[in-house]
Amino acid sequence: MRAAFIETLGAPEDIRYGDLPAPRTGPADVLVDVVATTVNPVDTFVRSGAFRTALDFPFVVGRDLVGTVAAVGPLVSGFAVGDLVWSNSLGHAGRQGAAAERAAVPADRLYHLPAGVDPVRAVAVVHPAATAYLGLFTHGGLRAGQTVLVCGAAGNVGAALVALAVDAGARVVATAAARDSAYCRESGAEVVLDYRDPALAGRLAEACPDGVDLYLDTSGVNDLAAAVGLLAPRGRIVLLAGAASRPVLPVGPLYTKDCSIAGFVISHATTAELAAAAAAVNRLLAAGRLRPRAVEVLPLSEAARVHGRMERGELHGRRVVLRPGDPA
Repeated sequence: MRAAFIETLGAPEDIRYGDLPAPRTGPADVLVDVVATTVNPVDTFVRSGAFRTALDFPFVVGRDLVGTVAAVGPLVSGFAVGDLVWSNSLGHAGRQGAAAERAAVPADRLYHLPAGVDPVRAVAVVHPAATAYLGLFTHGGLRAGQTVLVCGAAGNVGAALVALAVDAGARVVATAAARDSAYCRESGAEVVLDYRDPALAGRLAEACPDGVDLYLDTSGVNDLAAAVGLLAPRGRIVLLAGAASRPVLPVGPLYTKDCSIAGFVISHATTAELAAAAAAVNRLLAAGRLRPRAVEVLPLSEAARVHGRMERGELHGRRVVLRPGDPA
């Protein structure tokens, strides 16, 4: 089969595109013919070695896929040949990745794609949307009626945070570039403020007079001094980006308001947590409420170039979908 793979940790140009043996499936695995995959920031971290995890070389890159079931292991139930399915947790902890014509997927990491959902649209959102779900609910404890502040709401994870929070009955206040204000409102944000506004702090205080119950910053700036000041009593901050940031933490206001900070990466989510996220993602996909803002479809052979573009910051919220064979 054709695949995008590496034989050592390194730069984007170390990704090769060529033939590898078809994956071996275990009794609890499902063999999937890949229809589409994509590239996430975490894929570049794994490929470069910035995010250390167990890898077997040659290592097929990539986390996410949508495809059709080609075969099922003897211990697998609930999947049949021909089913349209997706996964967003390959390429980590010893699992080979998704950027290939075929992939072996553990059955407990595989989900049915709702009828009528476009595979290209789906593969572009399943990873950021699952990340958003875990941040809001598994780690953020969001409940209906609470106020959520999403910083960087126009990005892939940011837009999913807005959509999922609104779906849960929360009030969403968002920050983004002024040019993205309309897009954030379309996603469901009640208030959208320009993150470059020199009066932003005051405008946020006005928009959230009772404080913020849950604060998430997808940009990775992690201005904890400002965040803690905005929190309501027992408010929470969830960190999901900005591994290199070193913010100042105002400890006194944090504990005197009974507030908390949690951090997470989706790579460490349990299969039960991922399944709960998948159920929510599927529901919003079926309802047409999770949509990538912009998608570029390229052949799988372009994987190395797309990794480079992502690392250089050239995608700007655009999702690139890679397809085996002809991408048309």
